[in-house]
Amino acid sequence: MDAREEIQKYIAENLLFAQGDVTVDDHTSFLNEGIIDSVGVMDLVLFVEERFNLQVPDSDVTRENFDSVASLVRYIETRSLLN
Repeated sequence: MDAREEIQKYIAENLLFAQGDVTVDDHTSFLNEGIIDSVGVMDLVLFVEERFNLQVPDSDVTRENFDSVASLVRYIETRSLLN
């Protein structure tokens, strides 16, 4: 399973349980669609740190990095290259 699939699975299993028929594609904004709130962002950060063995500095927790599957995959790939 690649990073994109793992993120989509995590979102579906952990963040969409109260959202009914909401679907998430690679570019769906988590914040604009109300899929996650600030607590959800922190949960997502913890998931990324644990699953992908990355340290996510507070300065990296931005909309540009954590607002869609595509932005999160890009962030993980970039951070992985730096390690």
